[in-house]
Amino acid sequence: MHEAANGERQALDGITFRRPTEADYTSIVRVIDDWWGGRDMQWLLPRLWLQHFSSTSWLAESEDGRLAGFLVGFLSQDRADIAYCRVIATNPNLRGQGLARQLYEHFFADALAAARTTVMAITWPGNRASIAFHRALGFEVDAGPGTQNLYGTPAYPAYDFDREDRTVLIRRLG
Repeated sequence: MHEAANGERQALDGITFRRPTEADYTSIVRVIDDWWGGRDMQWLLPRLWLQHFSSTSWLAESEDGRLAGFLVGFLSQDRADIAYCRVIATNPNLRGQGLARQLYEHFFADALAAARTTVMAITWPGNRASIAFHRALGFEVDAGPGTQNLYGTPAYPAYDFDREDRTVLIRRLG
């Protein structure tokens, strides 16, 4: 991986990484449901995320300019040690090639540069692929007080919206 003259980071496989802009919103919401296997996921990413958190988020594009993946994250305003990944996604046709790992590596670098020591994320406890991916990246599953074994994974019942169970993932940096 190297840094191009314009500040974009490029991988050897032709994928370019850059900061998303609000103009990328339409292309992201057009694919997000499909990339999650048809689940209704657009609600996870209202436009405000690209209006206010683009400096801590990443977008990956193929050589032909097509969206290959994205990570939307932020540095916690209330917890000075935390960086939080709101959503990460890759084109299903490009999975297994390290693209999501590269998106996270860019985010980890941002977090370290901002003196953050921990990255957090959540996922549905039944999403075994997401949990396995995060564990492979060094995330640990929070099994603290209040968790229950849901779908074979420690999770917080009714974590979101008083009905959505979530597994909390934590990765220590540096």
